[in-house]
Amino acid sequence: MPIYEYRCKRCDAEFEKYVPGAATAVLCPTCQSGEVMRKLSVFGLRTTGAFQASAAAGDGGGCCGGGCACH
Repeated sequence: MPIYEYRCKRCDAEFEKYVPGAATAVLCPTCQSGEVMRKLSVFGLRTTGAFQASAAAGDGGGCCGGGCACH
């Protein structure tokens, strides 16, 4: 199931939403704005008994890697 993380550009609320298809409209549950940005989700991966995150700690950049100036 595709559950994505979003940030509202209008009120800065962060939320998750199940999105069954590309045509699904996503509205902020706090202010009902359609001006939302999908965040880059970080997930864990277990390999050979060790836990590794998909992004190295300390890389910074918040939700997008730091290139879009959203913070």
